Amino acid sequence: MPHLVVAPFEKRRLDALVQEGDLCTFRAEAEGKSVELIGVRDGEGEFFLELKERPQEWIIRADKITRPLDANRIKKVLASLAAEAELEVIHSNIRLSPGKPPVAAEFDKSIEAFERAEFPLEKVALEVGFGSGRHLLWQAKEHPATLFIGVEIHTPSAQQVLKQIEIQGLRNIWVVNYDARLLLEMLPSNRLEAIYVHFPVPWDKKPHRRVISDAFVAEAMRVLRPEGILELRTDSERYYRYALEVFSRPVKADFRVEKNRDLPVVSKYEARWRRQAKDIYTLTMRALERSEPRRAEYRFDFKAPVDPARIASLPEKAIVESDWFVHFGTRFRRSDGRGGVLECSFGSFDRPEHKYLRYDEEGRLEYFPSRPVATAANYAAHQQIGALIHG
Repeated sequence: MPHLVVAPFEKRRLDALVQEGDLCTFRAEAEGKSVELIGVRDGEGEFFLELKERPQEWIIRADKITRPLDANRIKKVLASLAAEAELEVIHSNIRLSPGKPPVAAEFDKSIEAFERAEFPLEKVALEVGFGSGRHLLWQAKEHPATLFIGVEIHTPSAQQVLKQIEIQGLRNIWVVNYDARLLLEMLPSNRLEAIYVHFPVPWDKKPHRRVISDAFVAEAMRVLRPEGILELRTDSERYYRYALEVFSRPVKADFRVEKNRDLPVVSKYEARWRRQAKDIYTLTMRALERSEPRRAEYRFDFKAPVDPARIASLPEKAIVESDWFVHFGTRFRRSDGRGGVLECSFGSFDRPEHKYLRYDEEGRLEYFPSRPVATAANYAAHQQIGALIHG
């Protein structure tokens, strides 16, 4: 990821930029750690930079929770910060490459876009974990009347597909850099034509992290229209047998199993497995009936004002219940005394949310960079967070 390695400097330079209010929005210091957050903004919004101190050099880069998918945004902000704060740059990788294809930013969709999504096409399909994007791009070219939503948690893969969208001139792909299991819960019932899950990570040692689960299949059947399909392809016999058991549960659906079915497009990994004479299993589940409409009108607001002292005293140990958890991480206090930021993980165990809780000097508290996905586990965790903060 883009970053700067700089010589140590006087932090009042950053405080001066915060006072100007154009590039920097705040500087916040972590309690007991040599790390800080720097709020920055450009024409597309706000995100955070992380400053880590070492004895001879400091590193500045976008933090993991708020960093944008477009690496050029990060590079431009880092370049502006280095220039305006007059930093001595020891090393960087923020040079813009004019020869490289641009990112199709308009097709980079945030999770908030799905709270009340209006899809531009009548037919909609979803691919979970598209990797190199070969199958996703092929489907979009073959079916221009269908909107394909590609969900991928690996940021470089998402960036590469956005570049291919620009190169190939496609207009019917949305890319989402998020957990597909959470996104699925936000989609309306009876809306999708198909859900593709091709070659997910087997997670043999951590089966709870697998994409396919009873909860995932139940949500898939809800969002699929009647006759819509959920298609799983895997080279792992262990994953195949596990999925076969999950697909066999009593739900209102049909499924079929195929071995070594050919597709018009093959990923480099599938080609390698075929050369190794590995079997490829395809399980296809077909929805049979219409589902009830999704009802998830959860509110994720906090009562104001919030006492900063209560935030400072929040427990460090995770709070774990049967269906959800809450864990508070690093606490950051703004250098100007006007509030702070708190890391927070919460929700369900197999698809947790990672957000910041940001509060100002007037005690207003909000999630950043976005509200949690409207799920029952997230709402239960939110209520616990509110109870701890408000007492």
